[in-house]
Amino acid sequence: MISNSSSKIRVLLAKIGLDGHDRGAYIVSKILRKAGMEVIFMGRYQSAEMVARAAIHEDVSVIAISDHCGVMVDIVKDVINETKKLNAENIAIVVGGLIAEKDIPVLKKMGVTGCFAAGSSHKEIVNHIQEVALKRTESN
Repeated sequence: MISNSSSKIRVLLAKIGLDGHDRGAYIVSKILRKAGMEVIFMGRYQSAEMVARAAIHEDVSVIAISDHCGVMVDIVKDVINETKKLNAENIAIVVGGLIAEKDIPVLKKMGVTGCFAAGSSHKEIVNHIQEVALKRTESN
């Protein structure tokens, strides 16, 4: 686990597409901030391109995507394509919301480091993001 000292973990949290359900994203944002992370919350109705560009601009370690429409695989494909175009594949991607069980192995194969469905523990989410942020720091 990373300490909350010198360098804060930066996480970009966004909802891509027309999904208007953002309560879970607000809760996760609050959890991450309480854990000492800096959260850039883009809010609803973002595009994959906007998210990828903001992630680079904000120099985040993690892109966190929330979806409640059941199209997470399509959303992640778009985000990965945009990060590749911008040479930013080193930014970890985590997802949360309503994720079909059958989609989890697909998402992980695509490179998503963590899938957090409703009911995931706060500690599990925080620990995972801290781990992937540490790996990114060590690889740079």
